[in-house]
Amino acid sequence: MINMSSEEETSQASFCPSSSSSSSSCHFIGRKKDIIKAGRVTTLVNGCRDVLVLHHEGQLHAMDMHCYHTGGPLQCGDIEEFNGLLCIVCPWHKYKITLAEGEGLYQAVDDPTAKPLRTHWRSKGVKQRIHKVTEVNGDVYVTLNNSSEAIESDVYQTEKYRNLLHKRRSTPRSKK
Repeated sequence: MINMSSEEETSQASFCPSSSSSSSSCHFIGRKKDIIKAGRVTTLVNGCRDVLVLHHEGQLHAMDMHCYHTGGPLQCGDIEEFNGLLCIVCPWHKYKITLAEGEGLYQAVDDPTAKPLRTHWRSKGVKQRIHKVTEVNGDVYVTLNNSSEAIESDVYQTEKYRNLLHKRRSTPRSKK
């Protein structure tokens, strides 16, 4: 996995592949071949959003890096298919998030008294903010989803959360 610094991103963010987007909304992430090789890239985009960009089955996807449930590191999650939908599975609590829409999936039971139980996957709605990925001449760009509608993964995109995460990483753990 590659972790790009915001300096790397900022120094290469001047070109935006879409003429309808301003350079401030389109951010260089890296070379497609490097992302394919790494499989996943994490970066702080525009100084305000931790984003995971991943390559799976020939497609590039981008989403908030921390799981909407409790901030788990999605860059460590497995990709699995549920009801034909590709999902990233949070390594902390196994929450399933669709790569295309950011929907949280759960396993539902229509009739809990029926034997055997028949379960199927249902959507909880959009829980994870998904961002647009564009590839131009081998370069990969992300356009942040700046929808004003609150999405649960937004909680982990605050300065307060980043400071808390930084403290946890830098505080030595006591031995038991």
